[in-house]
Amino acid sequence: MRPQRLRSVLVAVCATAAVTLTGAAPAAATPAPAPARATAVSRGLAPLTELFAERLLLADKVAAAKYGTDKPIDDPVRERQILDDVAARAVGLGLDPAAVSAVFRDQIEANKLVQRGLYTRWDAHPEERPTERPDLNTEVRPALDRITTQLLTALKDTAAVRGAPSCEARLGVAAARSAQAHELNPLHLAGLGRALLSVCAG
Repeated sequence: MRPQRLRSVLVAVCATAAVTLTGAAPAAATPAPAPARATAVSRGLAPLTELFAERLLLADKVAAAKYGTDKPIDDPVRERQILDDVAARAVGLGLDPAAVSAVFRDQIEANKLVQRGLYTRWDAHPEERPTERPDLNTEVRPALDRITTQLLTALKDTAAVRGAPSCEARLGVAAARSAQAHELNPLHLAGLGRALLSVCAG
């Protein structure tokens, strides 16, 4: 996605987050589009942005599992395993493995962005540190693996939309609606912005 178009997408996401977090709609020079129109525009990419948001929220459990241990946020070996796996599965779905790998690389980086933000918060505010440590192998990674499979299916189902000239506009609306539906805070909103970079084929 081109940087100037990405900025437009993020503005839409941030505007929705402002509504979610403050309960007040930001001022606008022109009337907002009708809800039915927004729904029609976002429908094609909503499955992707919903899964992106779900995956980002799991970053909290990943961070809680690793914080205060010798497990680093960056795990190049596992990241390579994930990217190799989705590239191989992409071929079987008739998708471009490089394009699919790029989308999943964005999800990994978005997840790590959230983890780093949580570490910083917990270092500064010990009272907010997690009191329970989720199990990465039995709890967190199975949930991530489920989302991986769902994302691959969604990428296949949205291939035509992602290659269309309207992709970026649709992505902005879908991401904004997912951010609102999942009540993403500013940290997770930043992660969502990072997760969008490679969605549109153009």
